[in-house]
Amino acid sequence: MCEHSTVGSAEAKVFIDNARTRVTEWRFAARGDNTGWHRHAYDYVVVPLQDGVLEIADKSGKISRSELKTGIPYFRDLGAEHDVRNGNDYPFAFMEIEFLDSPK
Repeated sequence: MCEHSTVGSAEAKVFIDNARTRVTEWRFAARGDNTGWHRHAYDYVVVPLQDGVLEIADKSGKISRSELKTGIPYFRDLGAEHDVRNGNDYPFAFMEIEFLDSPK
């Protein structure tokens, strides 16, 4: 994730970070843990590591709930601005793959 404006309580571990791709694992230990407000500077894919719910707060304060299934990815265009929160009563994790550059 890029352009962080606040720090959240979720833990990020970067596995790959090169000129074309960044792969980050996000772990939320408890309900309500969050990424912090941020804006995505790149297109990205999220791959859930387990079934669960993410609560996503947008700039207006609206909170939406996303039901995720293990291994079922979703894609988002750059520009998304939000805070992602764990909506489960258990730890939750996902992998985020950012596309930093186009193939040459």
